[in-house]
Amino acid sequence: MIARTAIRRGLRLVALALAVIVALIGLLAGALRLQFTGAPAAWAKSTGNDALWLGHAWVDGRRTEADVERLAVRLRATGIKDLYVHSGPFEKDGRLDPAKYPSARNFVQWVRQYLPGLRVSAWLGQKVDGLLDLDDAKSRENVLAGAAAIMRTGFDGIHYDFEPIGDGDRDFLDLLEKTRQYTRLLSISTPQIEPYPLMRLPARALIGHDKYWSSGFFKQAADRVDQIAIMTYDSFTPAQSLYGGYVARQATLALDLVPETKLVLMGAPAYHDHGIGWGDSAESVAMAAQGAKLALTDHGRRELFGLALYVDFAATEEDWREYTTEWFS
Repeated sequence: MIARTAIRRGLRLVALALAVIVALIGLLAGALRLQFTGAPAAWAKSTGNDALWLGHAWVDGRRTEADVERLAVRLRATGIKDLYVHSGPFEKDGRLDPAKYPSARNFVQWVRQYLPGLRVSAWLGQKVDGLLDLDDAKSRENVLAGAAAIMRTGFDGIHYDFEPIGDGDRDFLDLLEKTRQYTRLLSISTPQIEPYPLMRLPARALIGHDKYWSSGFFKQAADRVDQIAIMTYDSFTPAQSLYGGYVARQATLALDLVPETKLVLMGAPAYHDHGIGWGDSAESVAMAAQGAKLALTDHGRRELFGLALYVDFAATEEDWREYTTEWFS
């Protein structure tokens, strides 16, 4: 009898816990859907401060001057001003092998020729959950040496993308501060900002690392760079309206946290292999653009705000059409 009573109590507790989880998910979905309401202002669109992540082929010799000339034809009709070209990754001890970017100098020169006015940053990073240890001072010294060396090829800036960086990581902030001596233009890719209170720790427990940064740490990172690009994709939202609301929420938080002297970019998913069944249908460049427009409308005019398209080698003609019609035009 005692055992049966204990089982019934256990089942009731499990049922209660599930009911609470379902209710919380419903509240979150409702909040995101509410973010995706209203009409954007006519002026809420590209200000010509957008960005594009480019794959490694542009600096390892596979892409030619003719390829850059064709890229220029596309980009001249857009608001893209910054190119982040993948030029790493770092080795596990933080070193950056120059053999990974043998054509970097040529690429930068071709961009100068065919796309004058665009800025080109070296996109550098590595996995930091078991490979590169940024807590190690020597590894950070090696990273800085690599950044200094690649800047000598003519890049305008450094764009860091270390994943996953945990909330409150002081060594990462130290790396940003010390990178300043090698570049006048510093940008970073970041995780998403904690959308609502008390979401960061459960998400961390579920996936094993921080999916979100707290608002406080996000601001500390933003204060140390010139451009901050939030990777607003892989959100796990199951519907277009929820993803649009999610981007709107991220943009709203970022616009309030980042000074107007710094460029805020919302990552737009121009790729189609999310790895979960609903990801490809829910997330799109169009939904990212619409969410960004709603947030910008609520915030008010801001020059240094844009979309960052990820990534050139996966982008389809439909992705480019959505960027043009939903954000740039």
